[in-house]
This record gives sequence, C-alpha cells and structure tokens, in this order.
Amino acid sequence: MLKIEHLTKKFGDFTAVDDLSLDVEAGKIYAFIGHNGAGKTTAIKCAVGISDFDNGTITIDGKDIKKDALACKRELAYIPDNPNIYEFMTAIQYLNFIADIFEVPADVRSERINKCAEMFEIREKLAQPISSYSHGMKQKLVIIGALLHNPKLIIMDEPFVGLDPKATFLLKGVMKEMCENGAAIFFSTHVLDVAEKLCDMVAIIKQGKLIKCGTMEEVKGDESLEQVFLELEDDQNA
Repeated sequence: MLKIEHLTKKFGDFTAVDDLSLDVEAGKIYAFIGHNGAGKTTAIKCAVGISDFDNGTITIDGKDIKKDALACKRELAYIPDNPNIYEFMTAIQYLNFIADIFEVPADVRSERINKCAEMFEIREKLAQPISSYSHGMKQKLVIIGALLHNPKLIIMDEPFVGLDPKATFLLKGVMKEMCENGAAIFFSTHVLDVAEKLCDMVAIIKQGKLIKCGTMEEVKGDESLEQVFLELEDDQNA
C-alpha cells in the first residue's frame, strides 16, 4: 500500500533522511520509531506529499506521489503531530469542508460524523468554534476528519499525544478495525509499549538511517521493544 524506496531528503548539507526503504502492506499496522530529530516527521511529510525529496520513490497503492499526487492523496489520510486546523470554523463546518474535498456524499458523511463524534464524545460540541477546543479535542476532530472518506492508508505522526486514555483506547480499536477491513496504517510514536502491543511491523530510524525493521517479533525477539530500542541506540553511539 505504501512503498518507500531509497528515500533521501536533504536540507542544505544536512541529510535528514538517508536512503530509507520501507514497505507497508495492506492490513498491517506499522510503527515508525526513533529519537527526536531522527527523521521520522520528515519522512512522513515526504510520504504524504507535503515535502519534496531529493532521491528515491514513494508510491501509494501503486501510484507515484510525485507524478500523481492528487490520486495518492485521495487514497490516504494524514494526521499530523500538531492539529493546526482552521480555528475560525466550527467543528461541523471543518468536517463538512473535509468531506467536500473528498466528495463524500451527504448521507454517508452525516452517518460517519455522527458515529465518530459520538464515539469520541464531541458530538454535542460540533457547533462550537474550533478556537474553543482543547488540544485533545482538536486531535479528536482531526482523527474524525481523517476517517470520513474511508482511506486505504492512514499515516500518523505521534497520534496519541494529547489524547486522554479513553480516546487512546478508542483510536487503537479504530486502527485495528480498519486494518481488518484491508487498510494500512503507518505511524510514528514514542509510546513503545503501545507500539509493541498494537503493531504487526516496526521500523527503527536513527540520524535519518534505517537501523532495524521487520515484524514485531523479528525485531524484539524475547526482549521488549523498549529494550531493543535502547540497545540499538547504545550500539549506534558506541
């Protein structure tokens, strides 16, 4: 579903992502982990078509993000690490705006908005301006917007930051359900115990380079993901 091949992204003389290759298959939840500044967000922004890149290819469902960006973006949803959304809108205006972009029919959008807003406990607040929302409420709103067009691929950057425990639990359930229905999910996180329990696949990146990837069991073996991550960090620093 998402195929990254030899991705390289530079900022001047600094190489933020260095020859990164990953394959995120349909029906899989894929964790992308690394320390702050490792290149995770840069790689994600390249994958969703926000940032250009110097070398390599990125395809989504067989479509090239550089050659056919619009077709790629129809297939995916992106949840950033910071929900910077239009605060002059009400929440329902924002959701209808997103639904209009993806041409979601009125009856379908109404059902999905009501279902998701009820689940994340913001249905009674949809008429309020987004400027009145807390960070966590904005995060919930972005998540609901991402689900409206039933994407084949969801790419998320630290999706659990700012969510309360119940919303975190609900989001994990949504992720599992989507993958059971054939979607793929690729997300960065520092919450390693959640990644270990939730994900089928994991990739560890450091200083822009992929240092380990595979199934969760292949990567962690008999250890915890946290132990493996810290050991790899120490080995790279030695």
